[in-house]
Amino acid sequence: MSQPTPDRRGSTIKEALAGWGDIARLLRGGDSGALVPVVMPKNSRRNTWTVLLWFGVLALVSGVMMTAAESDAGNAASETAWGALSVVAFTVAAVSLLCGVLWWWRSSIVEIEQGTTGVLTKYGAIAGVLDPGRHYLWHPWSGVDFVVDTSTEIPYSAPVVACPTRENVPLKSIEFFLKFRITDAVMFVRTIGAGNFDLVLSSAVQDAIRQRGRQVRTERAYDLRGSDVADMQQLLNRQLDRYGVRITGCNIPDVQLPAQYQQHLATRETVAKERVAYEQEWGLTRKRRTDNLLMEIERAKKIRDAKIVEVNAALNQARKDVAQMLEQQETEAQRVRFEIETRGRADLVSAENEAKAQQRLATAYRDNRAVLQYELARRRLEVGATLAQNAPKPVVVQTDPAGGEPSALTTLVTAQLLPRLALGAAGDGRPDLDLASGARALAEEMTRPGAEE
Repeated sequence: MSQPTPDRRGSTIKEALAGWGDIARLLRGGDSGALVPVVMPKNSRRNTWTVLLWFGVLALVSGVMMTAAESDAGNAASETAWGALSVVAFTVAAVSLLCGVLWWWRSSIVEIEQGTTGVLTKYGAIAGVLDPGRHYLWHPWSGVDFVVDTSTEIPYSAPVVACPTRENVPLKSIEFFLKFRITDAVMFVRTIGAGNFDLVLSSAVQDAIRQRGRQVRTERAYDLRGSDVADMQQLLNRQLDRYGVRITGCNIPDVQLPAQYQQHLATRETVAKERVAYEQEWGLTRKRRTDNLLMEIERAKKIRDAKIVEVNAALNQARKDVAQMLEQQETEAQRVRFEIETRGRADLVSAENEAKAQQRLATAYRDNRAVLQYELARRRLEVGATLAQNAPKPVVVQTDPAGGEPSALTTLVTAQLLPRLALGAAGDGRPDLDLASGARALAEEMTRPGAEE
C-alpha cells in the first residue's frame, strides 16, 4: 500500500476503476497520492462467444438439412452438390462450436491477487467472495465487481488543526497516525465503500483527538507525543467495527503549539536556564559552606575525642572505687548472712523439737480419746439393754379369729380379762399372753352354775 503524502492535508482514501493488469499497482502504489484499498476491475467478459455458439448451432442445423436434401435429390449432380454443402456446414459448425467453447473457457478465468479478496456478484447481487488464486466463472452473468486489499495494514495520517486544550487554548496542529486493515470485504463494500470511509475515518479521528486534547493542559501538550492511545484505538474500533475495518495501531507523532505560546515556552526555557545557572552558583556556595562546616565538625570531633579520653579515665577510676566498695559490702553481707543462717538453724532445731513434742502429745491424746469413746459406747449399750428390759410389753388381743363382728360377750370378757392380764404380766415378767386362752377360761368360769349370780 502507498505511503501517505507528507503534506498537511493528511491521507485520503478512494476507490479506483482499472483493468486487471493495473489492480496490483493501484493496491500497492495508490493513485495520485491517495490510498486505494478497493479496485473495481473493468469487466473484460463479453458475451461475443455466444455468437459463435449460435452460428455453430445454425451451421449444424444447416448441415443436417442439407444431408436430408441430398437423400431426397433425384440426380447425381444434386446429391454431389448437397453432399459438398453439408460437409462444409458440418465443418463450419464444428469450428464455430470449438472456438465458442474455447472463448467461453478463456473468458471465465479470473485470477485474484495474493493478499486481496474478490467480491463475486451474480446478476448484480453479491454472491460471495473469492480467495487469492485462479477461479473459473462458468456462469455468463457472474463477475468480480470489487477487489479488496484484506491483508495489508494501511497507514493513515490525519492532522487535527486548532485543537483546544483544557484551558481552551487552540493548538496549532496534532498529527495522528494509525494503521487499519479491512477484515470483511463484503461488509466494507456493501456498507460504506472507500470514498465514504475516508470521511467517516477522518471525522472519527478528529473527534477522538479533540476529546484527548480537552483532557490535557496546554503546558503539558508536548506530553501527547508518543503517549498511550490505547483508549482511542478501542474507541475507533468500536466505531469502525460495523464497516468490517479494524485499527491495528495508532500514535501521536507530533504536536505543534501556537506561535505565541511557543514564545511563552521560550521565555520559560530562558528562565529555566537562568534558574539552572543560579542553582549551580548556589550549589558552589553551598559546597564551600559545607566544606567549612565539615572542617569545624572535624575540629569539634577531635575536641570531643580528647574529652572522651578524659571521661573514660575518670570512669575507670570510678569503676575501681565502686569495685572496692562492692567488695566491702559483699564481705559485710556475707558475715550478716552467716549470722542469719546460724540463728535460723538454731530456730529450726528448736521448732523441730517442739513439733516432735506436740506430735507425741497429740498421739497420747488420740489414744486416750479412743479409750474414752469405747467406755462411752459400752455404757450406752448397757443403758440400752436395761431400758429394753424395763420397756412395756405389747398385748395381742384376738377377739375374733374369723375376722367378723365381735359379740357383746367377747367384749365383756375382754374388758374383765385385760386388768388381770396386765397384773399377771407385771408379776411374772412374761412378754406375751394368749388372749384367746384367757377368754376361754373366763367363759368357762362364767358358764359354771352360779356364775350368773
